[in-house]
Formats: sequence, structure tokens, C-alpha cells
Amino acid sequence: MQGEGQKAEGSSLCEDCILKFDLGDARQRFFIAYSGGVDSHVLLHWCASMPQLKNKLTAVYVHHGLQAEAESWSKHCEKTAQDLGVEFVTLRVNAKAALGESPEEAARNARYAALKSLIKVNDVLLLAQHREDQLETVLLQLFRGSGLRGLSGMPESTAFGGGVMLRPLLNTPKQAINDYAKLHQLSWVEDPSNQGNDYDRNFLRNAVVPLLKQRWLVIDKTVARSAMHCADAQVLVEKVADELFAAVFNPADKTLSISRLIEHQLHPQQLIIRHWFRYMGLKMPAQAFVGRILSQVVAAAEHRDPVLSGRGYSIRRYRDKLYCLTNTPGTGLYLSEGQPAVPQDLIWPNGQASLKITQGLTLSCVPSAKGILREQWVGGKVEVRFRRGGEKICLPGRQGRHSLKNLFQEAGIPPWERDVTPLVYLDGALAAVGDRWISAAFYSEKLHGCIGLLLQS
Repeated sequence: MQGEGQKAEGSSLCEDCILKFDLGDARQRFFIAYSGGVDSHVLLHWCASMPQLKNKLTAVYVHHGLQAEAESWSKHCEKTAQDLGVEFVTLRVNAKAALGESPEEAARNARYAALKSLIKVNDVLLLAQHREDQLETVLLQLFRGSGLRGLSGMPESTAFGGGVMLRPLLNTPKQAINDYAKLHQLSWVEDPSNQGNDYDRNFLRNAVVPLLKQRWLVIDKTVARSAMHCADAQVLVEKVADELFAAVFNPADKTLSISRLIEHQLHPQQLIIRHWFRYMGLKMPAQAFVGRILSQVVAAAEHRDPVLSGRGYSIRRYRDKLYCLTNTPGTGLYLSEGQPAVPQDLIWPNGQASLKITQGLTLSCVPSAKGILREQWVGGKVEVRFRRGGEKICLPGRQGRHSLKNLFQEAGIPPWERDVTPLVYLDGALAAVGDRWISAAFYSEKLHGCIGLLLQS
């Protein structure tokens, strides 16, 4: 990248970032997140100037619908892409903030979700974030009390969707971008909201960073270097965390073994908890919340059932296991307080292969060599009910009638899962408990002649 006849600092890295990909691979596609602003316009113009890259480019404008000018910006971006001979697409998103979500966060989440849907295997998403964006990111993370991961700032390259997200300008100073735009007489849009200081990042950009630069001229460069040091340190921490986590984690149910967790000192325990949250795809908990998990849930007596609720999840324990119960759509099982949302009784329509129990839980009947006779299932009235207390069942190969309470305890099923386990009644009699047990009165073994039950989330 050139600006006013001089080579822009960091431009060689910019080129290296792009050229490390096999541009001769016909499957390779490059998408540029193009807002119409000067930074993304420069990136688009620069990439379009590379013959081996131009035919692989698609400029993507994300229409948030938050400002009246958004429609005209979309048209400006489309025309610019056409003038450069680059493909163009507009993605419209719902950027309305959810409860507890900031407008900035909502817009960013909506934007990334939309962009992620485009990126398939071998594809690359290019973002125009530069060195001063990195400075702002690190400062924001510092002010929020972030650890090494946050202070590492934005990575130059990271997995995204089915491919890669790349920031080729991350080591490029803002002045070099402005110089390039001036040299090539580019025309871009200005977002008027960037001039206000209501948002934290705008306040840093407009009021704080210019003041800091009066004292430390290359603060963006030195802070970017510090971010790289933090990123290097985080790699080492991650290796240690992986080993600690693997020894405590139960992959089958995504729980932590409490007995193995408490074998460690406080700091490794905290590291394991944070690693667990990252594995679950949850927002990193605050230091104080991690402390409450350890003191209020992990340290609780085994017979107690404390519930610690966060944003979108609840932390509970049962026997030797620590559970993180997510409340997001798709589970459909837990209310915000961490208590089970008991579904309503249902009639299973004759001939239907599956029944939706909750928003994210489905019970299906599948062909099986062991289970309920197909003729009984097809010819009977099938109902799905839920525990009211006192239910008993006779099991194949076992004497007597067993209360569901005792069976659940024997199987180590947590209390909050018991009330949402579907009970299948056939002609008014209890025939099966979820996909765990079938009543001896209905159990048969007949090759290709039985129905088995499968409970899936």
C-alpha cells in the first residue's frame, strides 16, 4: 500500500497476509466486510488492484437498519463495487439489542452472525480493522478488567464459519490508510454517529486517543506490541488450561468432576472454570462470579442443591458433578431462575414418527429389535405425560415394582432433569420412561418388529 509516494508502514505485512493463501485455488473466495467507510474502502480498492485476487472478491454490506442513511450507504457500496468490477451482496440483519445487551454488542453480534453464514470451507473474510482499532480494543479491555485473552486484542487471523477471518491491515497505521485514500481520490461515506461520544469506542477515538498521542506519538504501535506479548503468553496459558480441563471434564454430559476440581489450588480452579465457559460457548464470567461458583456451589455440601444464575445459564451441582445449564433457545428446558420448565401432557398422533416435547427436545420412535411391539404401538393410544409423583414401573429381568424416584437416583439423573423426562403411556398404562426404561408389560424382543424410543435435544 502506497501513500503520498511513501511506503505505508505495515503494508508489507498486509500483502503477506493475503498472499499466504493459494490464490490459484479456484475454490478460494474472499469476502470483504465493506461498510462504505474509508478503512473498508481502502481495503476493497487495494485488493481489487491485485489481478490474482480481484476475480475472487465479493464486497459485503451489512444493512443494520439502524440509521436512515443505511439504504443510501448500501447503494453507494454497490456502485463502488461495480466500478471496481467486484461482486457485491447486501445482508440485512436485525440489530435490535436484547435485554442486557448494548447497542454496539447487538450490532456486532448480528453483523458477525450474518457474515459467518457466508463463509464456507476455504473461504476468507477480510476485515479492515487497523492498528488504531487495535489500540482502542486493548484499552477497552483494560478498562473492563480483562485478563490476558482480552488484552491480546484482535487476532490477525482466526477461524470463522467454515473458513478464516483475516485482518490484513491490523499492523497498518491509520495515517497510511488515509494517505492511500487521498492518493487514489477515493470517495467514502461518513457515519455521523462516529462523531458522538455516547459509545465507549467513539469516546476513546474522539477524545482519549488524540490526547494520548500528544504525549506518546506511536502509542498505537507500542500497545499493539504489548497485545502481541499478551497473545503469546495466552498461548502458553491455554496449553496448561487444556491439560487441567481435560482431567476434570466429563465429555458425555459436559460437566466438571467436583472431586477432581478441588484437588487443585484456587488459581487452577479459576482457570478450569473459565475454560469450561469457553468450551460451552458462553460469555466469559467476571472474576467475582467465578468466585461465587467455587464458594457457593462447588463448596456446598453434597446434599444441597444451590443454584447460581448468570445471563443465559445456571450453575448447579449433583453428587460429584458441576453442571452448566444453558437457557438458550434449543434446550427449552430451563427458566432464567434455573428451574425446569415442565412441558404439558401430549397426545402422540397415530403414525407420527416423532413428537416435540419442548422447544428443543424431541422424542422419536425408531425401528428396533427390542422394545414395544410395533402392533401395540400402532394400534394403541399413545400419550406423553410428566411426573406427578408416586409413579412405579416393573422392569424386564427385575423383581417387583420400582418407583421412578428410586430409578432416577440409581441412574444418577439430576433432580431438574427428572420432571422433564417424558413418560410414555400406552392405552393408559405406563409403557416407557423416556428412552431409559420400558415396562416389562410392554417389553418384547422381535427382529424388525419392535419400536424403540429416542430422546434428542
